[in-house]
Amino acid sequence: MTSSPPPGEPGPEPVEARGISLRRILAFDDGGALRLLLGPAEADVPVHGVVFGDSGGQEAGSGGPGSRDAEGQVVLAVGPPVSAPEAAAAVREAARRGACAVVLRDTEGAPAAPEVLAAARASGLALLVRAQGTDWADTASLLRSALARSGARGGTGDELPPPGDGLGALAAAIAASTGGSITIEDTSFRVLAHSATLPEADGVRRSTILGGRVPEERIAELRRSGILRALWTSREVIRRPASEDGPERLIVAVRNGPEVLGSIWAASDGRSLSPLAAEALRRSADAAAPHLIRHRLRESGAARRRDEALRGLLHGHGDGPTHAWSLGLSPDTPCAVVIAESAGAADAPAVRRSLDVLALRAASYRAGTSVLREAGRLLVLLPVPSGHSREALGLARELAAPAPVPGGVPVRAGAGPVVASVLLAASSHEEAALVVRVLRKRERRGEGGDGARYAGPAEAGSGPDVLRILDAVRPLWESGSGPVHELVRADLATGGVLVRTLDAYFDAAGDVTRAAELMVVHPNTLRYRLRRVRERFGVDLDDPDTRLLATLAVRLCDEAGGP
Repeated sequence: MTSSPPPGEPGPEPVEARGISLRRILAFDDGGALRLLLGPAEADVPVHGVVFGDSGGQEAGSGGPGSRDAEGQVVLAVGPPVSAPEAAAAVREAARRGACAVVLRDTEGAPAAPEVLAAARASGLALLVRAQGTDWADTASLLRSALARSGARGGTGDELPPPGDGLGALAAAIAASTGGSITIEDTSFRVLAHSATLPEADGVRRSTILGGRVPEERIAELRRSGILRALWTSREVIRRPASEDGPERLIVAVRNGPEVLGSIWAASDGRSLSPLAAEALRRSADAAAPHLIRHRLRESGAARRRDEALRGLLHGHGDGPTHAWSLGLSPDTPCAVVIAESAGAADAPAVRRSLDVLALRAASYRAGTSVLREAGRLLVLLPVPSGHSREALGLARELAAPAPVPGGVPVRAGAGPVVASVLLAASSHEEAALVVRVLRKRERRGEGGDGARYAGPAEAGSGPDVLRILDAVRPLWESGSGPVHELVRADLATGGVLVRTLDAYFDAAGDVTRAAELMVVHPNTLRYRLRRVRERFGVDLDDPDTRLLATLAVRLCDEAGGP
């Protein structure tokens, strides 16, 4: 039990009075009880408390006409569901009372009413819905717990809750055992904990700690030097010798089995590292793993929301500005999408290991980069500053470099065009997917060699346009019939020799000798096969329409993986 302060003396400032960022509140919800439908008008907003919409001001202050008794509060609008047009009145009332967000009841399978969405947009409120199976008491408890726990950690901060005092104490202990200045970072190079900064600390350490993240130019330098690749793929302590721009550093990855959780950096700021520093750092990585696992678990709600927002932007689903808000991006941020996938046959563990490393590499390429794992491939949303239109191709080239881990798999990577806004990311994603298909086709045909595993729209040439045409034509082809259809169906059932012959013949523009060279057969053999096409199936390649239909047919077969 707690006692009240004596009369006339102020009590401790309530948690709600200090304000916690809405992103941090949402990150606390890792069970999916709340779903963000529309982001607020501001980049982020402080939340000061929770109030029920039908409470009449009893929890938040005195209500009444013109009263803003819910200032900075999340209003739980008990009443019509988000699918009901009349719920718009609850949104407008919450805005009138000064709320920063409103929560409505969800209905399974029913979309939000346009009137409700319009009211939320007009008011600038964040609009959330309460999941099916969660009652209002649970929702209020969740939000108040998030306020209390986040507030206890102090400040409004960013959306990621700090890992706690345990990791800070560990950083201090590592500093004592190694004789160096320590930072513990996650895989995006955000600082989770650090030891005391000495007066002799170099500029990189100071800017890293002040900014909460390793500066972008330093990450780029580490990437170019190969240190990042070594860090993500090795279990050894890596030594970075002293140079003009900084002292000697020792680095080790923190792992949970094969999964990389983060890294520990020890810098010899104004003093020499201990002779046993490397061994101490290696042991410290094991000790840090449970802390970073807990940190990652605390992030799970935020990570799930980021994935959902990124998937929505890339596939053009849902409300784009809200997705951008969830990712911490301005809607008018120029961006490009890069897609990377394994090239060639490989077992699933090898593909997973390679993509794990490449995901780390992509996430560190530029601040604000978001990476989504989807069906054995990586989808990367890359913010592109003005004047850096080739940056997406540079990332594709880096991802398609030789296998990132020993025993890993080669990767092909396609870059989409730069678009003026993240709200247009779906079009860049569509183009990147077409570029990857072009690369896949070239590899299947043996064109370009290992150096052609990455491309952008310019390098892909007319390939993406051809694929668009084939995608549009396929339903018409599949519903048709006739001699060409019969030829393709019968030949594929017996190995597809004639389809491959026609493919080579069309590639050679009707030159029998060149087509025979492509197939590595005698020209007379190829002529015999062409006669079989005419005599057995009645397909006359001298007829322009028949030749066009046959060309589309073999291209469709090739795009499907070949006979």
